[in-house]
Amino acid sequence: MASYKFKRQRRLAYLRILRFFKTWWESNSGEWKWVAEKPMSLEGLNRQLWRSSVPSRSFYVLLGLSGIISTLGLLANSAATIIGAMIIAPLMGPILGIAYGMVMGNRRLLKRSNLTLWTGVGLTIFISFLISHLVGLRTVQGEILARSQPTLLDLGVALAAGTAGAFAKSRRHVADALPGVAIAVALAPPLSVIGIGISLRSSEIFTGSFLLFLTNLIGIILSGGIVFVCQQYGSLKRAKEGFLLSLFTLTILGIPLGFSLNNLVLQDNIRRSITVLINKETLTFSKTDVRKVQVEPQGEALIVNIEVAAAENSISENQVRLVRDFLEERLQKPISLNVQIIPLTQFTAPSDAIDPSLEPDLEEDFINQDP
Repeated sequence: MASYKFKRQRRLAYLRILRFFKTWWESNSGEWKWVAEKPMSLEGLNRQLWRSSVPSRSFYVLLGLSGIISTLGLLANSAATIIGAMIIAPLMGPILGIAYGMVMGNRRLLKRSNLTLWTGVGLTIFISFLISHLVGLRTVQGEILARSQPTLLDLGVALAAGTAGAFAKSRRHVADALPGVAIAVALAPPLSVIGIGISLRSSEIFTGSFLLFLTNLIGIILSGGIVFVCQQYGSLKRAKEGFLLSLFTLTILGIPLGFSLNNLVLQDNIRRSITVLINKETLTFSKTDVRKVQVEPQGEALIVNIEVAAAENSISENQVRLVRDFLEERLQKPISLNVQIIPLTQFTAPSDAIDPSLEPDLEEDFINQDP
């Protein structure tokens, strides 16, 4: 009896809370029907997507400039420049045109959007190849490497960006979100990295960046098509074949993306373990400034590169061997340990006008590293 009474009181308390929030909302919301968002009309969305999918002069000019900016930004390792190229690139238009044509069963729009997309892809790759070849840089920077090692995380970004792009296209008042979508999915930089990879004759860079672009492309088409169907543009029956093809392609792409993500997580875990071990459990590195720890799997073995700032001749080759043996014992893996020591020289210039006993420690560190 007491239990029933307690449950009844709790239910009444919940009802009072719900009634309070309902009264508060109704008293403050007012008549807001005039700001209610509605999907764009079928004719309006159709006209807009046709316009953005046409292979016009403006499209190629903007895409060409985006390719130039993106390639130069990648070669200069400038993240800000690459972001600028993302905003300029008009590739989102024909890709959403493909998604819309798929759900509407519009073959003409599909052909037009595909023509615009793939000619634009070829133009961007050619421009990046030409610039990379003319500049002649042979050093692969971090921004280039970041776009040649895609993982399942990039697929998640592509699906979310395609959802946001399709939703923004179907709402007149949400068009301001499209630049953010372009930045999130980053279609132009992977194409530029493909051209750079061809120029450098690097199959790893070419394959990785091409995989990233395909992941972005299929992810946007699939999620964009789902958004259009959910808003009653087209029908699931017309889009069935396109959805099945997209899902099949993403499943195939998901295999290397999954392995890449697994390797990334594994490398990060091993790197953190090695960092903790050498800092806390070795005398050789416990009092040094460890700047960088990199781990590269090589079959069953690991190649560990450590960059450390230390005084000259403070670490011997024998100490490095002992640390390697210690890491192999703790991690149960064969390890090749490479230690790069940056000579650290400290200078102090005391002032004659200051009592040495009152003078604070003034140190100037000069780091000299051979190129």
